[in-house]
Amino acid sequence: MLPDQVYSPAEDSFLLLRAALAEVRPTDRVLEVGTGSGYVVAGLSGRAAAVVATDINPHAVACARARGVAAVRTDLFSGLCGPFDLILFNPPYLPTTPEERIDDWLEYALDGGPTGRVVIERFVADVGRVLSPFGRVLLLVSSLTDPGAVREAFARHGFVSFVVDEEALEDERLYVLRAMRDLCRMGA
Repeated sequence: MLPDQVYSPAEDSFLLLRAALAEVRPTDRVLEVGTGSGYVVAGLSGRAAAVVATDINPHAVACARARGVAAVRTDLFSGLCGPFDLILFNPPYLPTTPEERIDDWLEYALDGGPTGRVVIERFVADVGRVLSPFGRVLLLVSSLTDPGAVREAFARHGFVSFVVDEEALEDERLYVLRAMRDLCRMGA
């Protein structure tokens, strides 16, 4: 049983793992940002050359380590050098007003700010620093987060992105975006 301060695997976790299993290569160095319980990255163990995870929540890091995952407590990928060939992220994507904040560790897994994209935009702006030249990013987003705006953010930072998997839920649709450097813009 997970502590109540750690995000429990749910439909979004299952969708991201399914997409990651279809994407991962045996030679990949994989980073999962915001690992939560470690469910997704643990599912890739033995399928990649190396897997590591981060989370800002100390309870989540402890849970991931209990699953045998090499986990580091940090904000996104601060302090990491990379390069990583495959980076996974199930970010906090729920649009949240200040009145809705719960002010505990679980909030880091849920609170996406007013647009649902506050953490996503920070991630997209800096992911290129730790991504290998031909690396790939799998990012889970919700229809509540405006996937088109997320794809535009990727484009502004020199990435191409497209939907590789999706799933309908009761009141939203989940998407996994695959992003990689736009080699045409880089002159390759």
